[in-house]
Amino acid sequence: MKTLTRRAWLNRTAAAALAAPLVVSARTLGAAANRAPSDRVGVASIGIRNMGGNHLRGLVRNADVQMVALCDVDYGVLETATKTVNSAYAERKRSGTFTGCFQTRDFHEILGRPDVDAVVIAVPDHWHIAIATAACEAGKDVYCEKPLSLTIEQGQAMVRTVRRTGRVFQTGTQRRSSSRPRHVCELVRNGRIGRVQRMTCGVGGWNRQCDATWKPEPVPAELDYDMWLGPAPWAPYHHLRCHYSFRFILDYSGGQLTNNGAHWADIGQWALGADGSGPVEVEGTCDWPKTGLFTVPQNINVTATYASGAQLNFQDSGGVPKFYGSQGWIDLNGQSDPPGLFDSTIGPDEIRLYQSEGTHMDNFLACVRHRREPAAPVEIGHRSATVCHLGVIAMRLGRKVRWDPAAERFPDDPEADRLTGRAMRAPWHV
Repeated sequence: MKTLTRRAWLNRTAAAALAAPLVVSARTLGAAANRAPSDRVGVASIGIRNMGGNHLRGLVRNADVQMVALCDVDYGVLETATKTVNSAYAERKRSGTFTGCFQTRDFHEILGRPDVDAVVIAVPDHWHIAIATAACEAGKDVYCEKPLSLTIEQGQAMVRTVRRTGRVFQTGTQRRSSSRPRHVCELVRNGRIGRVQRMTCGVGGWNRQCDATWKPEPVPAELDYDMWLGPAPWAPYHHLRCHYSFRFILDYSGGQLTNNGAHWADIGQWALGADGSGPVEVEGTCDWPKTGLFTVPQNINVTATYASGAQLNFQDSGGVPKFYGSQGWIDLNGQSDPPGLFDSTIGPDEIRLYQSEGTHMDNFLACVRHRREPAAPVEIGHRSATVCHLGVIAMRLGRKVRWDPAAERFPDDPEADRLTGRAMRAPWHV
């Protein structure tokens, strides 16, 4: 199949952009239509399919943002994103004040741009560490989707880099900026259900399927497949390896436990007051696939136990997160026993948790402007991802593991310690 060059594709993309419908008015854009570009946060999106596309559609309508650059290894995705940006900025484009977003398949070309203040990273998990740390080193603030890392060691490295460089860093665990989860966690923290005993939750099963056998496929012309693999081991192309389905291959993800589970581990640790800590024991059972392309566990049942005795339990079909205590229960939807706990008021002398104004992205942008800590800083993202990684490690070993959350290692367990990191394909490194 003929390879499509970057120049050829960008020429085609530019033509499409000029023909994009002018559908978003100044009224829709609000104050952004009149605000000077120098007063906006210059944002670049790296990874603009699925969740990255959702972020982009919100960012172009944000009065505090100027989208200045787009990056994706799939030219087709870049073309769609360009239409999104140019349509949203149509009024400025028509007046001659908007010249279009810079486009690239190589994120390094974005990090060197002085007009980029912050990057939004929504790429497969195996790419998070390389892009996020490079962005911090380049002086950019970072919004990075969860799970923060592919391994525990990568998360530790990310924490060190963010703190050394002094960047604002937001993990994409959006429920940290939602009022209902915050209030439920405040109720749990303030003893409304008594002593916390456990949280149960469902992470969901596989929502993609693959055949028992598969064969390599030609790489699509629009995809830079070698760049998509990046630091992961080389493997032949198949359409189920890339885009959303990467979540079901261990080289790139830990499955639904690290995907959806990262949200619920985050909420669980928030409710337990364990943001800077973690469990002391983790065990789990699962079914490992024996055929097909997918390699992550199915039918999981993972339990993380904390020093207090409280437990977080993750299953494929465990339902909405639900906290059980010595005096009742409450779930994340506000249902409870005894009834009416959600309507309880948090008093002035009780524990109050971080409250965002607006959305999770709004919180990030405000913190970029005012140099404050966001709702889900790097340590919180790392610690919640660690809970999920520990579950995968326990299932891989087929036994309970003990964890030292202060030292962030397995005491006297070199077999488990070896699974906290993995090598990166050359030339990628951290």
